Amino acid sequence: MAEARLQVIAGGAVPQEPLTTDPWQFQTMCVDAFVASWRARGFSPVTIDNDIGLLERTLKALGRPAWEVTPEDIDRVVGDLAVQGRKTSTRREYVQIFKGFHRFLQARKAAEIEAAFGVRLVCPIDEFNASRHVGDDSPALLPPPTPERVSEFFDFMKRRIATARKYGPAARDYAMFRTLYHAGLRSEEASLLEKPDLHFTRGPFGKLHVRFGKGAHTSGPRPRWVPMLDGLDLVLRWFLEDVRPKFPASPVLFADESGGSLHRGTIRNRLRYLMELEGRPASERFSPHALRRACATHNYERGVDLVAIQQMLGHWTVSSTMRYVRPSATFIEDAYQRAVASTLAELSGKDTTA
Repeated sequence: MAEARLQVIAGGAVPQEPLTTDPWQFQTMCVDAFVASWRARGFSPVTIDNDIGLLERTLKALGRPAWEVTPEDIDRVVGDLAVQGRKTSTRREYVQIFKGFHRFLQARKAAEIEAAFGVRLVCPIDEFNASRHVGDDSPALLPPPTPERVSEFFDFMKRRIATARKYGPAARDYAMFRTLYHAGLRSEEASLLEKPDLHFTRGPFGKLHVRFGKGAHTSGPRPRWVPMLDGLDLVLRWFLEDVRPKFPASPVLFADESGGSLHRGTIRNRLRYLMELEGRPASERFSPHALRRACATHNYERGVDLVAIQQMLGHWTVSSTMRYVRPSATFIEDAYQRAVASTLAELSGKDTTA
């Protein structure tokens, strides 16, 4: 008598018959389950809405159910995006959202897919089509604005508050972009801040509670505490007392004129609009994320410990923080002069007491 053998299929101990054998209906059900897993992990509604749209565009561009996608399909879609002039970061987002969805299918739906469609799941993302985590605005290619440039921009924004047609939005923009720079926040992190997240009595400077910090590898929100450095506490006290009451009542800190949260795209567009008003050449303009890189770079140049900057920005590793640091062209000379000046000061002090 032949010996019976059991076969183990990844993604489920027992193959279950799917509710439908129509591949498109089944994929829609899988997408809904994938989104439900985001909510279970605590992703913010803004993040979920953005990622749903990105996943739907990716699947539509691929043109076939996810379990039938081949490496050549990924090459085709990413290549088409490149021909359209889409940024490297955008192409990477398409690849990453599909990779996450496919990993979900392998973990949760592999047995059902094999039973219904006869397909053994193999991820089509490989070493040849996985986008490198370097965009055309990467700190490796584009330096952040200098401290002088950032100071000039904030001076322009302060002058604009006095002449703007609407005081509230102009003052809000000033406080918001100061927060992005001094606290090193991502746009979405700033948009999700609420008034109770400001803790002025915590620590020597006060702290921001960033409850929806970006997590790595789809791990969900990663909260952190960020000190209000360089007078940010004074800016936010003024904002809460004088500016925020001019917007509709809601918990949101940097609210729009209806009291809701500003979308990260709106924040990016506001910054672009303000720099157009400022009238500086295109080479001197920067993005909200460049302010975050400037925060890392300028603090590093001032001698702040790299691990402290890592914790401030919410990076998992110091190596990630180092990618953000782009010292100025005279960084070595400046460091040398500070070291020499410090040594001379110590020597002169010793001579004085001798």
